[in-house]
Amino acid sequence: MTSYDTRLDGKVAVVTGGTRGIGLAAARGLGALGATVVLVGRDEQAAADVAATLVEAGLDAVGFGCDVGDAESVAALPERLGPLAAADVLVCAAGVMSERTAKTLRTSEEEWRRVMAVDLDGVWRTMTAFVPGMVERRSGRVVAVSACLGRMSGPGTAGGLAPYRVAKAGVNALVRNLAHEQGLGRRGVLVDATCPGHCRTDMGGPDAPRSAEEGAETAVWLAARAAGGAETGLLWEDRQVVPW
Repeated sequence: MTSYDTRLDGKVAVVTGGTRGIGLAAARGLGALGATVVLVGRDEQAAADVAATLVEAGLDAVGFGCDVGDAESVAALPERLGPLAAADVLVCAAGVMSERTAKTLRTSEEEWRRVMAVDLDGVWRTMTAFVPGMVERRSGRVVAVSACLGRMSGPGTAGGLAPYRVAKAGVNALVRNLAHEQGLGRRGVLVDATCPGHCRTDMGGPDAPRSAEEGAETAVWLAARAAGGAETGLLWEDRQVVPW
């Protein structure tokens, strides 16, 4: 799959979790379409270093450190970005996995809060930081990287990994709610979630069947879709709508 509705020349794309894995693959894809990519990672120097590798590859990128699990850090980010805070695209790809033994009744308060702070609250915080500007400009694309484990109609009902599964189910609900609040695209802002599948990342492991680029492709496609008549407020996998 290589065709896209539009290029992103002159557009700004903010990608959280953009220094590695699916977030980095999405950033590369968005940059290849002409966007100025703002890589957001927990470590300032790492974000700057990864952005430099994209610049060496001919893309327009900058890196900023920000912990999406920290409310003050996210609240301060738009001011730090200056003009780049007027994002046209927001990809929320920052995420952490819960402990393998974290079942619903066997999860500590600390573990529950650690995962929720990044995987759910971090998505909401980032949306509140960047989407109001999109709403004002009546133009924007928001893509949250969810997971098949958060689908209540499928593997999300299988139990285990409780904080992660519940957080991703919450992301799906958050996306759907925001999309409806924005008139399902009628006000110019498209809001969607994507299941990248099991990918070869730090989280997915080296034996996963899909590359990070394959996992990120639908997010890039969603970010580059034309507004007119586009379906939105949905969960997507490989450019197809999948049940919540």
